[in-house]
Amino acid sequence: MAGLDTLQAALDYRYRDQALLEQALTHRSHGMPHNERLEFLGDSVLNFVVSALLFTEHAEMDEGDLSRVRANLVKQSALADIAQKLSLSSYLRLGEGELKSGGFRRPSILADALEAIFGALLLDGGYDQVSRVIEQLYRPILAHIDVRTFGKDPKTLLQEIMQGRGLDLPHYEVVSTRGAAHNQTFDVVCSVAQLDIQVQASGSSRRAAEQTAAGQVIAAVQALGPARRPGRRHRKSAQLSLPVAVSQEKT
Repeated sequence: MAGLDTLQAALDYRYRDQALLEQALTHRSHGMPHNERLEFLGDSVLNFVVSALLFTEHAEMDEGDLSRVRANLVKQSALADIAQKLSLSSYLRLGEGELKSGGFRRPSILADALEAIFGALLLDGGYDQVSRVIEQLYRPILAHIDVRTFGKDPKTLLQEIMQGRGLDLPHYEVVSTRGAAHNQTFDVVCSVAQLDIQVQASGSSRRAAEQTAAGQVIAAVQALGPARRPGRRHRKSAQLSLPVAVSQEKT
């Protein structure tokens, strides 16, 4: 495990009890004391601090939007991204099996360790300090997201775009199903007739293919520019048939 001074500098906090930080970085495969109890505590304080930050800075958001944005800010992949920026994998204490299997790169282990660090920080420095550190890590993220759309799936976003433009909702159609029953690929066409847009996408489930197609249609609609004023004809785009990567999302 690398020395902890660089990590503490990145957090802008130095632990009075270095053993707490070491425990936060210790996976259960390494032995006792490991970080699972600290992870539980850190998860709780993280949710509260992010909730308070959103509540204070986004008075325009209702409860549903606050919950959606918070959930996407504190989910495993988001935490793993922050952990990678902190080079957390260099500091993890893992058992031999986890080391050999690349556990230091596993998003779940990175996310859990980051939450444990927050839990340890709460015990070591109190709420004001852990709140300051969490806000410091999250403000750059909040500065680069659109809270109106962050965390919404492509089908929901496309529906909102169509409604905002006063257009009919997109039409989805399964045009073919390929492969064995246990490993099928679905080909779906998403059409917006009023804009003459048609996109075909594939996925490992109907829902996955629809979501991918919706994302491609959003890009095509945005390429048309702002919505035309009433009474003017929409500029037509060439029909699109875009191959996309197969998603692993299941029905």
